[in-house]
Amino acid sequence: MKKRRNNFLRLSCSFSGLIITAGVIVSVSTIFGFLGKYFWILDLFSNFRVQYLISLTVIAGILLFMHHKKTSITLIIFALINLILILPLYFGGTQSAWSHEVRAMLINVNSRLGNPQLVMNEINKEKPDFVVLEEINDKWFETLQPLTNSYPYVISKPREDNFGICLFSKHPFKASLVTSIGGAGVPTIIAIINVEDKNLCVIATHPLPPATRQYAMERNEQLEKLANIIDDAHPTLLIGDLNMTPWSYHFKKLVKSSGLKDSTKGFGVQSTWPTQNIFLRLPLDHFLHSSEIAIENRRVGSNVESDHYPLIVDFSISD
Repeated sequence: MKKRRNNFLRLSCSFSGLIITAGVIVSVSTIFGFLGKYFWILDLFSNFRVQYLISLTVIAGILLFMHHKKTSITLIIFALINLILILPLYFGGTQSAWSHEVRAMLINVNSRLGNPQLVMNEINKEKPDFVVLEEINDKWFETLQPLTNSYPYVISKPREDNFGICLFSKHPFKASLVTSIGGAGVPTIIAIINVEDKNLCVIATHPLPPATRQYAMERNEQLEKLANIIDDAHPTLLIGDLNMTPWSYHFKKLVKSSGLKDSTKGFGVQSTWPTQNIFLRLPLDHFLHSSEIAIENRRVGSNVESDHYPLIVDFSISD
């Protein structure tokens, strides 16, 4: 009987040790997420604030049940740190008195995974005034030509890698171009769209993912240069899969240096990638907007079999 009791105690200690170790790892990851300014890998840790919050809360609860009170309280403090970073996304939204709303949509279609018919169905269902499609290649662009019946104004740069891009609009362009910003050589669309007698500047972009140090540097360079081209001449929307979340140091730097606002404010965490794994899902797709624009509604669309969900934003432009 004594031997069984000792084995049980050993097993219990081993389990609690594993749980405590997991809590320490998540707590350290929480701190690493604040250090993205100094090293590109550390910035990756900033993206998982929701996952840290949930994990630390669960681990703290288990340890509290196992009478590890001090350790549990410490982990709750780290959970609260993540909660404090997440909560501001649920507050601070603004609405406009202007009655007419404009709807914009962003879909990273993923040319290998996405379903063109589902993409068209989603667009036809939501009826945006304009839609940005990313990761478009020539085959996709040809398949999506029926959209031109409703969206006759098109600017595009299909590519066979993951950085083709196009913009379909119901409203005419006063000016438009496809350009490369930064050293990565990926295309960015800049268009002035005439919407209800208002000229709206739309910048659609898709920087490199920070999969390597070089990619991270080129992504950050592109975002820095994008911030520099924002001007006050027109109300502006910056749209795209930016391959970062609102908690990234470089995202906050982009918002600050560009003067644009994060459309997430007031609508909470709206994660769009990856569709295949709910536990790792992150808010990588973004609409940033100038102060003349008020976000009336923001939501995630239906699954189009891409690895990204569509993102839909209703907004108004003040006089």
